[in-house]
Amino acid sequence: MRFARWALATLLLSTAAQAQPAAQKVLRVVPSADLTQLDPGFASIVITRIYGLMVYETLFAWDSKLQPKPQMVKDWGTSDDGLVWRFSLRPGLKFHDGQRVTTADVIPSLQRWMVRDVVGQKLGSSVTRMDAVDPDTFEIRLSKPYPAMLFSLGSGIGQVPIIMRAQDLAGDPTKPITTAIGSGPFRFNTALRVSGALTVFDRNPDYVPRDEPPDGLAGGRRVKVDRVEWRVIPDASTAVAALQAGEVDVIEQPALELLPLIRRNPNIRVQKLTDLSNQTMLRPNSLYPPFNDARARLALAYIVDQADIMAAGFGDKENWTECRSYFICGGPYDTLAGVKGIKPDLERAKALLKEAGYKGEMLVFPSTHEIAWIGQMAEVVADEMKRAGINVEIAWGDWGTTAGRQSNRGAPDKGGWNLFATGASGPTMHSPLTNIGTNMACNGRNFPGWPCDEEAERLRQVFLDADDARRPAALDALHTHLATVQPYIVMGQYQQPVALRTAVTGFLESPVMLYWNLDK
Repeated sequence: MRFARWALATLLLSTAAQAQPAAQKVLRVVPSADLTQLDPGFASIVITRIYGLMVYETLFAWDSKLQPKPQMVKDWGTSDDGLVWRFSLRPGLKFHDGQRVTTADVIPSLQRWMVRDVVGQKLGSSVTRMDAVDPDTFEIRLSKPYPAMLFSLGSGIGQVPIIMRAQDLAGDPTKPITTAIGSGPFRFNTALRVSGALTVFDRNPDYVPRDEPPDGLAGGRRVKVDRVEWRVIPDASTAVAALQAGEVDVIEQPALELLPLIRRNPNIRVQKLTDLSNQTMLRPNSLYPPFNDARARLALAYIVDQADIMAAGFGDKENWTECRSYFICGGPYDTLAGVKGIKPDLERAKALLKEAGYKGEMLVFPSTHEIAWIGQMAEVVADEMKRAGINVEIAWGDWGTTAGRQSNRGAPDKGGWNLFATGASGPTMHSPLTNIGTNMACNGRNFPGWPCDEEAERLRQVFLDADDARRPAALDALHTHLATVQPYIVMGQYQQPVALRTAVTGFLESPVMLYWNLDK
């Protein structure tokens, strides 16, 4: 089946190439996963976020230092009491269908984002109303000052606050949007899409970039190629062979065990996305036994052997580090408060499971081999769980099926799940505001797993409200509580580099792989 997909994609690419002018510049990429979800406001899947930032835009954007800079916004200001913010859109913004971007699109886009995203929800809790002043200007009114306003509107993690057409937002808010018409620098080529094999983006000739130089997600998003093609090649060795032969230009996530081979090729370079390491996480489902009990979740923390799991997923020690900080070791909010005594202890884990009422019920663990390190970690975790007396079964599937299942709130024996292994970028997890896994709001709108803990949310708000002098103590108090309730189990940190042909220039450090500014 995989060979058939690759063969079909190759045939279509050949046909497409024959139909294009000879001078067309095409960047060919092996993506980190197939694009199965077209709604960046619905799912926080990384590949969907990359797609979203190509096709859509945000009001602000983080630069390479995670500082917010204007993107769709021209001017902005706030009242003296900090309760009213006014924003004006920059000229020349229009959707790919030619329709002008107005505040009638901006306001419902932000309203939807404030319901679904971890950063958006926190901002939304302070918003009393949003009003259009005219087609280019709108106001956000707050119940209390919110200093992180611009940082939030520029978020590059989770469900990114992209601006969509108002008519696309008029449907059922519980269902993903299936159109792909944004105002960004790339247009999604629906005609050439082949599920499981090929995704094509064409340069948007009508896009007007900002004047500033590009810096992370911020600045001028100038597209220097005519087309970007994502070619799905599931086999890691085949993907590397294609890169070495010049058949593809970029591999978003090359297999780490193949990096020594890649680095020996003088025509290929390896680069990291950001200075913040990525984090791996074991996410229990807090809706159903046994992990609706914090003691069972804490038991997992005593079961997990980070060294074994990270070595299975990422190979040589140079690729990963042990770390139990929820907010990234080496990041600005690095703390080990409350977790220093947590280490593998099967007897402690068994006692906690017994206290939580676990009696050997079968637990469902969805995972995939299509993203190799996820499947490899899942195998080791499952083995460690079995040694602690847990009856667990891995439900293998392709990435699209596995990712889709994670959003299923049903019982584990009715299409739901009990736990899954995944990872997230350092910029996503580095702060109590942005960390998708430590949001324990009891509204059912947090990251799949849906843990509810009012004390964790109170402590998170204390941290967000604290000034610089009080913030370290607030951070430690929050982290100590999280260590007890374990919304997810931190399994370690890793660096996932990008591999590019040396002919590819203009690479930008960012929370995700970016395709503007790249040239070849």
